[in-house]
Amino acid sequence: MQASTPSEIEDRMLEDAGEPPRAVASAGYVGAQQCASCHSLEFDAWQRSHHDLAMQVASTESVLGNFDNAVFDYFDTESVFYREADDFYVRTDGSDGTLEDFKIAYTFGVTPLQQYLIEFPDGSLQALSIVWDSRPESEGGQRWYHLYPDEYISAGDELHWTGVNQNWNFMCADCHSTDLQKNYNSDTNSYATTWSEIDVGCEACHGPGENHVALASASQLTDTNTGFQVAFNENVGASWLIDSSSGNAVREPEKTTNTEIETCAQCHSRRSTAHPGARPGSNFLDHFNLSLLTEALYHSDGQIDGEVYVYGSFLQSKMYNAGVTCSNCHEPHSVQLRVEGNGLCAQCHSAEMYDSPNHHFHEEQSAAAECVSCHMPDKIYMGVDARRDHSFRIPRPNLSVDLGTPNACNSCHEDETPQWAASILRDRGVVATRDHYAYAIHAGRIGAIGAPQLLSELVLDATQPAIVRGTATALLPQYFSQQTASILQLAAQDSEPLLGLGLAGVLQSLPEQYRAAFAVPLLYDASRVTRGLAAGSLAGVSLQNLPPNITDKFNEEVRAYIASEEFNSDRPESMVNLAAYYSAVGDGRNAERYFSNAIDLEPWYVPAYINLADHYRRTGNDGAALEVLESGFESVRQPATLQHSAGLTLVRMGRTEEALDYLRLAAESSDTTDRYQYVYAIGLNSVGRWEQAIAVLEQAQELFPNNRDILAALVSINRENGRSEEADFYESQLF
Repeated sequence: MQASTPSEIEDRMLEDAGEPPRAVASAGYVGAQQCASCHSLEFDAWQRSHHDLAMQVASTESVLGNFDNAVFDYFDTESVFYREADDFYVRTDGSDGTLEDFKIAYTFGVTPLQQYLIEFPDGSLQALSIVWDSRPESEGGQRWYHLYPDEYISAGDELHWTGVNQNWNFMCADCHSTDLQKNYNSDTNSYATTWSEIDVGCEACHGPGENHVALASASQLTDTNTGFQVAFNENVGASWLIDSSSGNAVREPEKTTNTEIETCAQCHSRRSTAHPGARPGSNFLDHFNLSLLTEALYHSDGQIDGEVYVYGSFLQSKMYNAGVTCSNCHEPHSVQLRVEGNGLCAQCHSAEMYDSPNHHFHEEQSAAAECVSCHMPDKIYMGVDARRDHSFRIPRPNLSVDLGTPNACNSCHEDETPQWAASILRDRGVVATRDHYAYAIHAGRIGAIGAPQLLSELVLDATQPAIVRGTATALLPQYFSQQTASILQLAAQDSEPLLGLGLAGVLQSLPEQYRAAFAVPLLYDASRVTRGLAAGSLAGVSLQNLPPNITDKFNEEVRAYIASEEFNSDRPESMVNLAAYYSAVGDGRNAERYFSNAIDLEPWYVPAYINLADHYRRTGNDGAALEVLESGFESVRQPATLQHSAGLTLVRMGRTEEALDYLRLAAESSDTTDRYQYVYAIGLNSVGRWEQAIAVLEQAQELFPNNRDILAALVSINRENGRSEEADFYESQLF
């Protein structure tokens, strides 16, 4: 079979392949075809868009990949893609590692790559990790490739295509289909997932259309009665007037709602679904738990690192603060840019002032002169998918020098250093300052000495983006003290939703005796997700001295928290959260059941072992705790966390030498942490091996500079052993 290209697909009208049995007409949903007769321009723009082609039944019209007995070799495992009549198949390694034949049920996406979904008897759809590069051959496309080309992902691995992290029902479904109902049954570990439309149709953004159609049929539509629950009219009557002095446009009138942005954010964000049932216009934090600027997802200055899908970046931007919405730049039906090239930015930024070598320092009409090259640098995801950072930031190579963050200058000038780039900007009159929030976030992440003060100031600075302040709030409990407690108390009572979310997500790390002081105000937060997280953190905390109305409120929100975790009980994280709740309230039977279920479902999931061991520790059964931890050594990808915990357990059991063996393995692992190094060194010192302890701490200090605990230990151990000069040297770095 000759592989099709996206343009060939778009050049012909896609025939209706027929909706599969999963399609169920939910109350109020009428389907995109109902919209076509009255909204033909919008419907035509939507057809063949990324939304329209987000998911399709596998057919000769929708499949782009080469299924003409194409062979793909992945670490000596040969997968074969072939056809039988109009059906598409792949012979590849299944969940037990043996080669099996699987029928392709659906296509997923269209360009620059297309994935393929395989349906299993339990109702789950799994995304194959061998994907089709649908770009033109001239761009390196028209080939099969693996999403993890440099690491062999075998059966049983957390990233294998048959595992939970490649499961469509949880990971992908609600953003690629309309009115998605997951319908997971935890008793049978199976799905009966349904949708109204297989793709992202009109009603995915506008909501159920039944009332709208009825009003239209009766000629009763008015501007104030459209039949929809939401109206995207934030930009109606708004104008952008460019200020001649700054060259930037100002919106008139100011935007007062975020309906459009939060509706787009339901899919274009890194978030988890806490409560199902979101509709266009729903309060985002009533349904979704937004990922803040965590280390695995964002660099310390907020630039994208992991896959974060736009919203978290956009919240950091001056564009968001100025009132820009998604549709100012993107035509919402075709999902295309409204204007190509620098003309898009020139809608609001004077071309004379900004589209000039005096501003961008490059030759006109060159790729480097494009606004997006400097202000929206991209990163490649899934092998071929270049996605742009939507924080619209000014390049800051000085942050690269100080903090190691990337910068747009060196993404092009790869043979130069950040110091070179910083000097070029300095010579051009661009002043580098240290007032960026990156310094506080970085300090909070690494445990730097000044972190508590920097983070506290950032939490209180209302001029900074809310997602940044929320991130600082989430980092601050690591430095819990009388001073930071007062800042956290203010955050708990702040009206900014992301501060409450940031605090609610880390309340478990606060000492139990203080937790209620911060959690109780959050039980009354405007956002349902925040209220639930706060209630979950209070499990097992005595509330007997609080008024009955607060206890009633806690009971209401904790029921919602449990329901949220049960909704997501197809994930080991939620089972561990449920188990932790039952452990905290003294229900050991349910705690052990959920912990064990999490391990049985996903043996690679480290927190299940850690939390079950901690449950046994609290009940005085260190022997069972050690057995649990050791049972996971062979199943997890990186056992350092289990080894470290096993070492601590052995210390409690009085088996110090055995403990040091495990602590050493954790400290010497490739994913070691400052804590692993510190604890191992303290353990060595406790048995008189102080010279070895100092050597470990010195190495740790190189890996984790400015860590206060490591420096303090170097001071203490050196001084205890008569090494005053060395102790003074490290003590000087503490202040």
